[in-house]
Amino acid sequence: MTMVPELRLDELMREYRGTVPGACVLVLHDGEPLVRQAYGMADLGREIPTTSATNYRLASLTKQFTAAAVLMLREEGALSLDEPIREWLPSLPEPAARATLLHLLTHTSGLIDYEDLIPPGRTGQLTDADVLHLVGSEPRTYFAPGSSYRYSNGGYALLALVVERVSGKRFAAFLQERIFWPLGMRRTVAHQQGVSTVINRAYGYSCLDGGWKLTDQDLTSAVLGDGGVYSSIDDLAKWDAASYDGRLLLPESWRLAFTPATATGDPATRYGFGWRITGDTVWHSGESIGFRNVIVRWPKRRLTVVVLTNRNEPEPYRMALAIAAGVIP
Repeated sequence: MTMVPELRLDELMREYRGTVPGACVLVLHDGEPLVRQAYGMADLGREIPTTSATNYRLASLTKQFTAAAVLMLREEGALSLDEPIREWLPSLPEPAARATLLHLLTHTSGLIDYEDLIPPGRTGQLTDADVLHLVGSEPRTYFAPGSSYRYSNGGYALLALVVERVSGKRFAAFLQERIFWPLGMRRTVAHQQGVSTVINRAYGYSCLDGGWKLTDQDLTSAVLGDGGVYSSIDDLAKWDAASYDGRLLLPESWRLAFTPATATGDPATRYGFGWRITGDTVWHSGESIGFRNVIVRWPKRRLTVVVLTNRNEPEPYRMALAIAAGVIP
């Protein structure tokens, strides 16, 4: 492996330089950083530049941590992936009776997603408990459990609640005590307003009317299980290492997470547990108001590319592939 040519990387990241919402790029090979670069601003209002320690809202990259928490409890014999969801969340409606934890992990439960159920005029932010209330009050389903695939943020919010019920710990505390701290991810946090603080925080922006506007939070930003973790490329390097060294999960659990479990809407892509599988890559994107992120891993090559950004566009998956193209022989 060779380092990405500096001029090529500079060209790819040109739009993130200066007093604009920024980005962080990490390229790892065999655990060693070939690239660790920061561009632009974490906070435009205070003109705080990004660094490799800047913490971005990961959005749906959070799902890999939620899935890992479920797999940890499975290893301990505290739950089974074939258990009905209603064993732990009995307030869910009757149509959910045949839906299992496996269905939630693979987006095949058929439960109506909470984003389709938010009442008009709602102004307060939703929590994972609110997701349970919304889904529990909805008698319809999209399809019978296990019969199809539909990406579901609500499914992962429900998984976070299952982790709470099984472990007896709040979901944010479980992640901190069982995943983040043991891996040395000391500044990664499942953020709860008024409860925790995001150190070195990046704020999200959207390009509106020709300028950058602060769009850091919306109604769903406080839901933890599907998108509430903040982290940096420095800490995500430690998370990446854990999938190789066995500190966190048994090899069988990582294999389950990275094994195609269901087809998706893209014929080239299947879904595991919190990860998409496309050819020889496992990856996931994360998109929420003001943030666009991606992690792409080539496990057989022990290569990982992470791109975190605090702006609403563009989606950086193709950028990550282009960065990798400068590394892969």
